[in-house]
Amino acid sequence: MYTKLKCKAGNMNTFHTSDLSLSAYLSMMGLKIVRAEKDQAHKFSFIFEDPDSLAPSYAVSFINSDFSKYDSHLRNLKKMLYIK
Repeated sequence: MYTKLKCKAGNMNTFHTSDLSLSAYLSMMGLKIVRAEKDQAHKFSFIFEDPDSLAPSYAVSFINSDFSKYDSHLRNLKKMLYIK
């Protein structure tokens, strides 16, 4: 999701996501985190500075990457630990 975020230098193009894995990937790809928060319902929110609007193409790259496969396997292993 894109929005304009006001800052001292004017408006800044930003990308918002609540996906922790995608946020790690975007950060790894060089996008700067402007804000990271956790609300009272423990939902994450990450805001990235994205002046060149690259985040959507990076998100698609993430889905097709080994990083996404690794993340999927990690989540499955974690789920196994919580099965009683």
